[in-house]
Amino acid sequence: MPEVICLGIMVADLVGRPVRSFPEKGKLALVDAMELHTGGCAVNTGRALSRLGVKTGVIGKVGADALGDFIIKELERGGIDTGGIRRAAGVNTSATMVMVSEDGERSFIHYIGANATLRPEDINWDLVKGARLLHLAGSLVMPGFDGEPAAAVLKRAQEMGCLTSIDTAWDATGRWRELIDPCLPYTDVFLPSLDEARMLSGYEEPAAIAASFLQRGVKIVGIKMGAAGSFVASAGESFLMPPFKVEAVDATGAGDAFVAGFLAGLVRGLDLKATARLANAVGALAVTAVGASSGIRSWEETQGFITANCNNTN
Repeated sequence: MPEVICLGIMVADLVGRPVRSFPEKGKLALVDAMELHTGGCAVNTGRALSRLGVKTGVIGKVGADALGDFIIKELERGGIDTGGIRRAAGVNTSATMVMVSEDGERSFIHYIGANATLRPEDINWDLVKGARLLHLAGSLVMPGFDGEPAAAVLKRAQEMGCLTSIDTAWDATGRWRELIDPCLPYTDVFLPSLDEARMLSGYEEPAAIAASFLQRGVKIVGIKMGAAGSFVASAGESFLMPPFKVEAVDATGAGDAFVAGFLAGLVRGLDLKATARLANAVGALAVTAVGASSGIRSWEETQGFITANCNNTN
């Protein structure tokens, strides 16, 4: 049985790089490489967890199409339990065109597709009840799931004995706190990016942001800060964990990789500082290769990277 269940968005990513300029209407621009990868928070985090040696399952929805077949096949090839994935009728698999600039930064064009049809009733609770942790991956971009429905799911998971965690995405609808506030009392681990955390808290500085989430019921907060590392807080401690220095090729999925490292540290029983260091390392390794999952290493390789680069931080 899986130790961690990643519940949330599933996406096929078509990645082009480097995109030096956007063509005028009716014109053509060339890139050096274009590749099809799995994407979406649930998929990215699930694949990274599996590579780190954590038994993982994914719950979500794809279309009855070739991209859905591709995502499921890639997950199964990675040893991930796909028994919780449902096929959506009348809608295609969610997909994103990812345009990677020469410095590794990304721009996106996204089709929400099957992710919009995910509902609490799609959850395979038999898969969840044997897990140690249920991770909600991609909160705020699942219109049929966010808000009170998600809160009810997290509450039920806690009542079944699971730890719960949330990773947010950017809310283009502007509903931020309306959607996340019902969930926080049932969230053990909250892992937003700094920009998302600012929108969700109303504060600017990481310490104040984290304190606001702890006051609203979260047990552990891990704020992803990109090149600045991460800020982690619980009731007993708070600290800034510096980043590892690497050469960035593609930042796609780096946040999901950080989340996977954080969850892997928790289920492996690491203390909070070791967990944050692991999360930063997994996130750093993710940006060294094209695609959301290509740069993820095994647990042993990642620990070797941490040991070799313990002084290679900002």
